[in-house]
Amino acid sequence: MELLFIALGGAILGLAARYLLPRRRLHGVVLLPAAGAAIAMALWVALTWLGWAWDGGWIWAVVLVVTGLAVAGIDLLIGPMRERADEARFDELVKHGVAHA
Repeated sequence: MELLFIALGGAILGLAARYLLPRRRLHGVVLLPAAGAAIAMALWVALTWLGWAWDGGWIWAVVLVVTGLAVAGIDLLIGPMRERADEARFDELVKHGVAHA
C-alpha cells in the first residue's frame, strides 16, 4: 500500500515540476509525472531492500526529496536539448526545403 502512496507522491511532484519550471511546452504532459512516479517507486523498493523501515519518516523524506530533485533535473535537461534539436531541424528545413526533409 505504501508503494501506491509513494507513486502518487512522485506523480504529484512531477506534475508540480511540470507547471512550476520553464519550458513545459517542449515535452509531453505525462513525462514528468510518469518519471516522478517511476523514480519514487524504484527508490522506495531499493531502500526497503536495503532494510529501511517503510513506516519510518526518513524513507519518505529521502524518496520525496530525491524524486523532486530528479524530476527538476529531467525538466531542466530535456528543455534545452529539445530547443537545440528543434532549432537544428528548423535550420535543416529552411536550408533544404520542406520537400527534402
